[in-house]
Amino acid sequence: MISASTSRVSVQSNARTIALTMFILGAGLVFLTGFAPSTTLHNAAHDSRHTLSFPCH
Repeated sequence: MISASTSRVSVQSNARTIALTMFILGAGLVFLTGFAPSTTLHNAAHDSRHTLSFPCH
């Protein structure tokens, strides 16, 4: 039988893992598109960052 405290720790650990994974994927997406050799891909990422008020330069 799983106690409530064990279940809560498991959920918190799972949430941290998911949050860290999403952060790494998001940062990778921003940096990979920012330094992409394709001008179209770079400009699309650049414009999206400005739209979201994210400083990029």
